[in-house]
Order: sequence, then structure tokens, then C-alpha cells
Amino acid sequence: MATFVVRLWLPDRPGALGQVASRIGAVSGDVVGMEILERGGGSAIDDLTVSLPDAGLVDLLVAEIRQVDGVAVEDVRAVPADRPDGSMAALSIAATIVAAPASDRLHTACLALRELLDADWAVAVCADGPVTLARSGEPPELEWLAAFLVGSEHLGPDHEHEYTPGDLVWCRLPRRSVALAAGRAGRVLHARERTEFRVLGGIVDALD
Repeated sequence: MATFVVRLWLPDRPGALGQVASRIGAVSGDVVGMEILERGGGSAIDDLTVSLPDAGLVDLLVAEIRQVDGVAVEDVRAVPADRPDGSMAALSIAATIVAAPASDRLHTACLALRELLDADWAVAVCADGPVTLARSGEPPELEWLAAFLVGSEHLGPDHEHEYTPGDLVWCRLPRRSVALAAGRAGRVLHARERTEFRVLGGIVDALD
């Protein structure tokens, strides 16, 4: 069996998800997990974890799903069969961060948050200047990122997404005078992912 996460845009109406599940079943697929990432404006964005008997059926799967009126496929990516669902993955990341030695906590957080978001990079920087404290992957130009974070410091969590590029997520750790940021090319970060990132950042900041 091959396992994939299919990110969908669905009309927020009764029966839409059932129609999608029926189409998945038509190609011998099985929905083994679901995570709601965002809702609003008459639409919902969901991640469906789907098992297929053959990885070669992915194109047929996408074609079947697109037959449901109003449904769009944003992204399909292969994942390990034992990948935990979204809530369990976030709890596992929190446990990893808490268990890390204090001296290694920011580096552990960058590695873990990058994994959670399937991001290209994650970085911890000084909140008031372009100094990298820890990183995983290759972040964008540090001067640009630091300038963006300083320029966004007046924004609260209810509004930061309105002024943040869709492929970037960030939060402040005020006790540490640190900012955490992560990004991925080609896939927008949605509301649930941004909330998880901020909550996990708060855990990092609360630990000694």
C-alpha cells in the first residue's frame, strides 16, 4: 500500500466530503485520516490521508476527485504509512521540544517545526537584529527576514496572516527575545498550520 496526503478545497456543504470519499473508493483508495486546515467563505480546506494499492493510481485518484463539483486539489504528497495524524504529530513535536536540553532547544524546535509543516526551512533569529541562533534548511536572506519581522512586530496573531506571504509563518518568543519563522515554496500555509506553529512557539518560550 502507498499512502498520500491529498490537500483539497471543498465547498462547505453537506455531502461534499462523502462524494469525494466515494470517488476515492472508486480507485480502491481508503481514507485513513482527515484534518481540517481552514474554513470560511463557503469553502473548507482539508488534508485527507489516503491509502492506495498502487502509487501509480495517483493521477487517476486526482482525476476522480476533480469530478466532484466545486472540489479542487491543491497538492498531493507521499507520506510514510505510519505517519501520525495532525493532532498526534503536533503533540509528538511538543514532547520532542520539551525533552530537548535547554542548550539545544531552539535547534530542536527548528528541526521539529520544519518536519511538522513539511517546510523547506525553519530558523530562530534575534528579535531585534539579523543574528541566526538556530536553523534547519536554507532560509531566505537573513537581512530581509529580520527586516520583515521587525516591521511586523505590531501585528497580533489575528492579523499577521493578512500581511504575511502565504509561504511564510512566524511567531515571537518574547521571553527569549527570539523570533521563529518557517517557509515552504509552492504550498500555502493555512490557518491550522499557523496556529500550531504559534502554539508550539509559545511552548518553546515558556520553557527555561
